Amino acid sequence: MSMEERIVQELVNNSLYRLDESTRMIQKSLKEVSEDEVWQKPNESLNSIANLILHLCGNISQYITSSLGETEDIRIRDLEFSASNSMTKEELLNKLEDTLDIAKRVIFDAKIEQLLKVRAVQGFSFSGVGVIIHAVEHYSYHTGQIAFWVKQLKNKDLGFYEGTDLNIINT
Repeated sequence: MSMEERIVQELVNNSLYRLDESTRMIQKSLKEVSEDEVWQKPNESLNSIANLILHLCGNISQYITSSLGETEDIRIRDLEFSASNSMTKEELLNKLEDTLDIAKRVIFDAKIEQLLKVRAVQGFSFSGVGVIIHAVEHYSYHTGQIAFWVKQLKNKDLGFYEGTDLNIINT
């Protein structure tokens, strides 16, 4: 395997790992809240967990599936934030997982040319690598918001790394 192919493989593997990690955290967070709480907003300037999940689906579809995957962009961003009590937790989670399954396949199948090609996304210019980094970072950012809101609602640790010693010193 060439150095170029190894670098691409590392980008792909680590991007897919990070997406899966955030998904695991969202799944764990959703188990802690009720159907009503998933649509509850902390205040008028913040979004509900459900709106954040819909927003993640829209962003991932636009950046990964449409841009990197070179398909039509059909995102209507405002609908992600205006929806209210329109889906159950299970439906939201299924939509998120379905969106990610498609996006992960696009990332996995991406060719060097797609990763290097610069394209316009949401008014910004990114290479395919930039698109992946944006999508993974954006997903992680909103995962943290979801976890924070659940911790605030339930006053409990979500145990994302239960059973793992995070105090191990690097060697």
